[in-house]
Amino acid sequence: MSQWKQIQQLEIRLLEHVDYLYDDNFPMDIRQGLAGWIEAQDWDTAANDESMATVFFTNLLSQLERVRLQEQNFLQRHNMKIIQQQLQVKYTSTPAIMARVISTCLREERRILASACMQEQGPLEKSLQSSVALERQKNMDNRVGIIRGSVQLMDQAVKCIEDMQDDFDFRYKTLQSREKTDKNSEMMKQEVTRLQEMLNRLDFKRKEILSKMDVVIKEIDDLMTSQLSPELQDWKRRQQIAAIGGPLLTGLDQLQSWFTLTAQSLFQIKRQLDKLGELVVKVTYESDPIPLQKPQIEERVKYLIYHLIKSSFVVEKQPCMPTHPQKPLIIKTGVQFTTKVRLLVKLPEVDYQLKVKTTFDKDLPPGRVRQFFILTNNTKVMDIEDYSNGCLSVEFRHLQLKEKKYINGTKGNEGLLSVTEELHSLSFEACFTVQGLTIDLETCSLPLVVISNVSQLPGGWASVMWYNLLTDEPRNMAFFGNPPRATWSQLSEVLSWQFSTFAGRGLNKEQLSMLGEKLIGQHASCSDYQVSWSKFCKENILGKPFSFWMWLDSILELIKKHLLPVWTENYIMGFVSKEMERTLLKDKEQGTFLLRFSESHLGGITFTWVEHNENADVRLNSVEPYTKNRLSAIPFADIIRDYKVISDGVVPENPLKFLYPNIPKDEAFGRLYNSPSSKVHPYLASILIPISELRSNVSTTSPSCQSPEPPMTPGEFDMLSEHLCFSMDTMSPPYSE
Repeated sequence: MSQWKQIQQLEIRLLEHVDYLYDDNFPMDIRQGLAGWIEAQDWDTAANDESMATVFFTNLLSQLERVRLQEQNFLQRHNMKIIQQQLQVKYTSTPAIMARVISTCLREERRILASACMQEQGPLEKSLQSSVALERQKNMDNRVGIIRGSVQLMDQAVKCIEDMQDDFDFRYKTLQSREKTDKNSEMMKQEVTRLQEMLNRLDFKRKEILSKMDVVIKEIDDLMTSQLSPELQDWKRRQQIAAIGGPLLTGLDQLQSWFTLTAQSLFQIKRQLDKLGELVVKVTYESDPIPLQKPQIEERVKYLIYHLIKSSFVVEKQPCMPTHPQKPLIIKTGVQFTTKVRLLVKLPEVDYQLKVKTTFDKDLPPGRVRQFFILTNNTKVMDIEDYSNGCLSVEFRHLQLKEKKYINGTKGNEGLLSVTEELHSLSFEACFTVQGLTIDLETCSLPLVVISNVSQLPGGWASVMWYNLLTDEPRNMAFFGNPPRATWSQLSEVLSWQFSTFAGRGLNKEQLSMLGEKLIGQHASCSDYQVSWSKFCKENILGKPFSFWMWLDSILELIKKHLLPVWTENYIMGFVSKEMERTLLKDKEQGTFLLRFSESHLGGITFTWVEHNENADVRLNSVEPYTKNRLSAIPFADIIRDYKVISDGVVPENPLKFLYPNIPKDEAFGRLYNSPSSKVHPYLASILIPISELRSNVSTTSPSCQSPEPPMTPGEFDMLSEHLCFSMDTMSPPYSE
């Protein structure tokens, strides 16, 4: 079943999350009309390969045109034509951005499907998707709208004051121009009285508008302090969680709308104050409230504008190597990485020659850690995004780090921390000028891990996960000097996200329970049990030459590269202890097998099957784990189909009959088998066959068996030649961990 068909079968609650993914950047009509074709393309690679993205974009337009011409409904055909034109305008010059958008949507769909399979959401994900957040956003929309309405009314009030003042000024100058003999007349006295009344009304209106301004400014101040700033911090926290595999990060466009509307209100109040200043030049009087109150109000408005715009300068896309798009915040020296910053205030008065400069490890004390510098151009000009909502942003696509040379031959990382525990940061600076205000902008990335070899990638990713799981501090560079502990409930949720992100399906409760037992033993049943950083990533598993995280990461890599179809179909039980394995299989019929990951090998998968001897005793056999080297030669589904066992001269047979609990093997894996290649005469087709040997002298209490060593004995070879019409190239023994 295609991914899109699975999506359509979700409950309404999850479909609402899917609906949020699609907008004008990637309309759902395209996803629906080209579902099969879209899912068959490698958008992850295309997002980082401009030429490949260009080909995909051209093909997408062709596919869309084909579907449009086949559409019978006139209105739908018209809508698809409009979508085609919009896509051409947005992505013709930037096809990689389109590929990135589609890649993100597909990845988030897989995460939503994975969460649907989970019995319950973890505490972190629940907190990010609570109805309270939705109500909070509705309240924000309402408050921002009320403030905008109040400021618009103040515009009318200032215009009314201007009209009243012009009328007063005209009458006053007219009165002054009359002859002195007329000034003592009754009519003149009446006119003076009217002028005094007008001045009183003008004074009242001036005081009234200043009072209204004071109220609105206090409301804006409270909005920024109590809601806008927390919303921004909430978005930054969600960005951290999304970086380590959590729910898709959304809401920046909504934040930009709030920031922009608030800034527009403040600038509009500033213009109103400027206008009041102009009115005072024409007409003023004793105890005029404008000269008395305007300076203080103006300072408050400038202060709010300053802090609003400074906080609106954010890192939209954290530093990430295009070669590892799902592992941001890890940078390898000599490898290009990308990052993007954005200004959330969108105003027409902005100087669009806004230059942004990047600096690596700004203000970091020298000698404390290794030191690096940016090898490529580190300054770019912000520009308006035509394909988005017109925001001002800049993306650095070709940044590259190089380590500084050390004159005395000693590097700065010879301390207690490992290379992957050293934290670094990338700073961004710009100078913002608008309406006479000059504001220095600065923001920084989340802490980065810098590696010099890909072998350090797993350790680096562990550091990134641990940091962003446990703190929302943007620049705690000493974090790993004394890293806090994580509760098992926190850690298990993040581990499940890794499988959702990299393998398309998260872990269920039973799998997480087994992982917990492996990591913290009997304490796994306690969700609040504290797991140390050292226990998770640095200490070796008892009796093994590797840590828990290195073992788990190797399994993720194995799934991603060799087991993805089998894993996504939920055929791999995966994390099962030997004790649980025996419990599950002991009462099953002969030939029942299950698939699990090796506990003693890095990146290995094995299968264990049930065998009944003549006395009806149950024996469990496990094959030696298949690692990436062997799986590169034969797909795992084909191994299950073709696996054979030789036993005491008996004709080789496949002992695997039913996938646990009782699914016929071919029913489960049939569609994953590779079809045998057609025969090319005069040759006979050959395939690789995995074969194990069970020797008669092996104790029935032990599932461990030995494999025949090449070359095979003449008897074994003759037997295979007699019964098999293909060549035998691989042999693997039953195995016990």
